Amino acid sequence: MKSRLYTYTGDAGTTSLVGGTRAPKDCERLEAYGTIDELNSWLGLLAAADTSDADTRELLRGIQNTLFDIGAILATEPESSWQPAPLPQEAVDELERAIDRIDATLPPLRQFVLPGGHPDAARANIARTVARRAERRIITLHSTAPVQPEILRYINRLSDLLFAIGRRINVNSGQNEIFWQKTQK
Repeated sequence: MKSRLYTYTGDAGTTSLVGGTRAPKDCERLEAYGTIDELNSWLGLLAAADTSDADTRELLRGIQNTLFDIGAILATEPESSWQPAPLPQEAVDELERAIDRIDATLPPLRQFVLPGGHPDAARANIARTVARRAERRIITLHSTAPVQPEILRYINRLSDLLFAIGRRINVNSGQNEIFWQKTQK
């Protein structure tokens, strides 16, 4: 028999965590890994963009896999008999190296940059803001259930990387970056 995508088990507003406990769909744990899922979707859109070169697509696909790992970690109860592997520090180090590589190709940053320019740069900035929200949701979860520090560092670096990718898209596509102009009244 073919499995169905729907199970009816979540119709009352709960879902199963890894370990089997039912949890409300609006609890901190689900907010955290649900926002990671949303971020992963934005990265899929960015990887599919015409402005994403092969290196960027490969980088984003690797990050998407890591985000899936992070989602599994966040979805697993500490009491579960099955525990996913922890996120290695090397994952954070890889993001830092990618940020440094991209930033080295960009003009020095002397002003605040507004999201925009090329549509794909704007998409990178939307993903950046979702990463920032994911970070806030993970910090909220961490206040009641310890979260591995590497996960917090990874998501923090990811938002920086997405900012750099957005800048690179604008530069490579010939779009001017849009700089913040303080409004005077």
